[in-house]
Amino acid sequence: MSIRIKGDRPIKTPTGLSTRPTPSKVRAAVFNILQSRIKNANWLDICAGSGAMGAEALARGANQVVGLELSAIACRLVNENWQKLAKPEQKFQVIKGDAVKILPKLVPNFFDLVYFDPPYQSDLYAPVLKAIPPLLADNALVIAECDRLRPLPDLMGELVCCDRRQYGQTALVFYQLPH
Repeated sequence: MSIRIKGDRPIKTPTGLSTRPTPSKVRAAVFNILQSRIKNANWLDICAGSGAMGAEALARGANQVVGLELSAIACRLVNENWQKLAKPEQKFQVIKGDAVKILPKLVPNFFDLVYFDPPYQSDLYAPVLKAIPPLLADNALVIAECDRLRPLPDLMGELVCCDRRQYGQTALVFYQLPH
């Protein structure tokens, strides 16, 4: 299966139900909201799945994209897709493994934008969102995708909700560190 990103470019996605690509209208909304922040940003894609969000970030000029994903098959496809999209000056890395275990090992004070899209029924929201703050650059934004019927709290560890959006069954919760 494939989906299309900015510039009508196709990317491959894993088959089956284990990976749920972010719906195109949600992807478009996220990148419309972030359009002035993407160029030269460092992007972290947690539970990268199909890699569509990181692919969009690369296509829109992110400086660096790092994806975390548990599935080896998904990691291979994401790496292949990002390799085709990345310009020579852009960096990307796909890391296979459990996000809760990987996050503490990443370079601190680094990411400008973080997109987190775990399986909606998972118990990953609290441990992952609480592990993110040491990795954030100044004025960073964290976006968590969830089921609109299972809303996330306004406060998640050090992160404070600054916006909420809803697109069909999908909800987006935007977090920042308090100033």
